[in-house]
Amino acid sequence: MVSEEILKQGLLNTLDDPSLEGYGDAQKGKVRNSYVKDGKRYIVTSDRISAFDRVLGTIPYKGQVLNRVAAFWFEQTRQLVPNHLVGTPDPAVMTVLDCTPMPVEMVVRAYITGSTSTSIWTHYENGVRNFCGNPLPKGLRKHQKLETAILTPSTKAEQGDHDISVSREEILAMGRISAEDFDTMAKMSLDLFAFGQAHCAKQGLILVDTKYEFGKTADGRIVVIDEVHTPDSSRFWQADTYQAHFEAGQNPQGLDKEYVRVWLKTEKNFMGDGPLPHIPDDVKVEAARRYIAACEQITGEAFVPNTEEPNARLARNMAL
Repeated sequence: MVSEEILKQGLLNTLDDPSLEGYGDAQKGKVRNSYVKDGKRYIVTSDRISAFDRVLGTIPYKGQVLNRVAAFWFEQTRQLVPNHLVGTPDPAVMTVLDCTPMPVEMVVRAYITGSTSTSIWTHYENGVRNFCGNPLPKGLRKHQKLETAILTPSTKAEQGDHDISVSREEILAMGRISAEDFDTMAKMSLDLFAFGQAHCAKQGLILVDTKYEFGKTADGRIVVIDEVHTPDSSRFWQADTYQAHFEAGQNPQGLDKEYVRVWLKTEKNFMGDGPLPHIPDDVKVEAARRYIAACEQITGEAFVPNTEEPNARLARNMAL
């Protein structure tokens, strides 16, 4: 595990708004900046953290963790489901095939949990018993395992807006995607999730839920893009303590972004609206520790952060 001293030092050296000289204008998302050049896309994963669809600041080494974990899963699952990864020329950069994003995210859930307005638990608590076309039985408790993993697609909102959970029928009625493409993505998603569950179980983790994004290559193939099973896109719980915590009505031990969401909700009463709250250094350091712990437990390898000044490192590694 990375020492607390290095994590604290990293607070002064985060990658907030990276740029690649000579690669053209950046397409900026909440966490990633990307550039297209000569048929390839170069994705720079910053240290920015978002929650409730708002960017809230930076977390030390978060970009390196996400890049490392996503690359790990892309390599592990390449034979199962095709993806866009070409290489990782920098600790925070992926070179990928340039794809046209599909207008829907595929969310897979194996437990009824969450704290956001779009979470399955929030809907269930408010009386919903059919979520995105999936019937839900009465009497479920928060954090309870579902009988089987379910697919709950989501629209992809513009930055600043909220995604909307929808059923297959609703997505098709919007005319955003063909039934054939939807069903291809659905199968890929459930296959990836089953693989992720099995791998995480071997590592002492529960893969609780996740989201997948897809794109079409220039020759029309559907591939997985963006990230797979990272602490940003997925929820992970420690397997050995889950049952005891669940029976006691306690929150599971998590290694993901949910720690920050819960802190914002309970300590700052922040759910995405209004002025951005200040996140103190100790919360940022704890978040970084959890991200790194997730990376190490998932990959089975020690995470060694690159502590160089990140923009200088990017300029060197990505020089044309």
